Amino acid sequence: MPLKSFIEVAPDSHFPLENLPFGVFQPRQGKPRVGVAIGDLILDLSALEELGHFRSPEFRNQKVFSEDSLNSFLALGRPAWRKTREILQHLLSADTPTLRNDTRLREEMFHAQKDVAMKLPVRIGNYTDFYSSYHHAHNVGTMLRGPENALMPNWKWLPVAYHGRASSVVVSGMDVRRPSGQTKAPDATAPTFGPSKSFDYELEMAFLMGPGNSLGEPVPIDRATDHIFGLVLMNDWSARDIQAWEYQPLGPFLAKNFATSISPWVVTLEALEPFRKSLPAQDPEPLPYLRAKNDFTFDIQLEAQLQTSSMNAPHVITRTNFQNLYWSVSQQLAHHTVNGCNLEPGDLLASGTISGATEESRGCMLELTWRGANPLKLPNGETRKWLEDGDRLTITGWCQGDGYRVGFGEVTGRILPAS
Repeated sequence: MPLKSFIEVAPDSHFPLENLPFGVFQPRQGKPRVGVAIGDLILDLSALEELGHFRSPEFRNQKVFSEDSLNSFLALGRPAWRKTREILQHLLSADTPTLRNDTRLREEMFHAQKDVAMKLPVRIGNYTDFYSSYHHAHNVGTMLRGPENALMPNWKWLPVAYHGRASSVVVSGMDVRRPSGQTKAPDATAPTFGPSKSFDYELEMAFLMGPGNSLGEPVPIDRATDHIFGLVLMNDWSARDIQAWEYQPLGPFLAKNFATSISPWVVTLEALEPFRKSLPAQDPEPLPYLRAKNDFTFDIQLEAQLQTSSMNAPHVITRTNFQNLYWSVSQQLAHHTVNGCNLEPGDLLASGTISGATEESRGCMLELTWRGANPLKLPNGETRKWLEDGDRLTITGWCQGDGYRVGFGEVTGRILPAS
């Protein structure tokens, strides 16, 4: 049964008392600060901090919630994260009178989500994008090399990834401008320059680093979760025609680094714990440094919705699940640091496109239309091979509990014409 808060929360809300995701918000008058979502409201943690609610040893005499990012809070580690969740669930409980019975205090502490601006939740120092969905990798490899050579020889031995561009990671709601670059038609003798004609989304999720590791000191896989704060939704916008020409031999570059959108709310591992599932057996068995005693994934339902400029409502074009990832978050982190690479609080590590075995579970236009060969048919009669100017792409996700949901909100963006 759902936990009971004195704040009214609808059964289909993404933000019940079981969740309490963290984000950074800015009221119309005031500076950005840290809050948690509960129903349609935001509880201001900086105001609670001023009243002395976070003075236990876990917080090391630091004030972290009046800052404009979660970085200092993330650096404190899991004891502080758990203590904060314990304090907040107590204060927001229907049985606790502290906020429930104090009208003036509630007016100071709570903000309507519709009345604030959401900011990037962290200062992202570095961003890494993995390629961890078997079905996505197999589909793309089939298009490029045929089904018999779909996966590269290393794919089932290590979590393949590349380093992205942290400066162009933006928060949900920001418009995204169509990029320009070099492309080359298969029968052309030379490339041309212009706006991308194969603009795509990638349905992904990403996790945020808490405490980092020192340079030269890997994170053992059995301690990986000590370093992972929580997860966000992500759309790694992609220009497939630019990518096809530029990616050899070093991988993605301008086709990916022009914009990456993430959701503003970070859902903690503690909130996701009831939805933990065992990671399916991997074949071949990973090398010892990638083996965890009880490795896991999460049952997170994911959707991508497309709304063209002539549509009155969005249409779901992808339904998939976080469980479609072959490599776990623990394996991704262990592999990333096994060579001694140092990660830092606020670093963003993304899953790569999450696709399933069915056509409707394909997580990008590249797969849905099979490189444009099978255009997507929309309810209003329009078709799409790729995303067009004016289109809005929204990704959402949630875990379904018994009478409640633990959700991520959404990450959304509208495509503007090339400059």
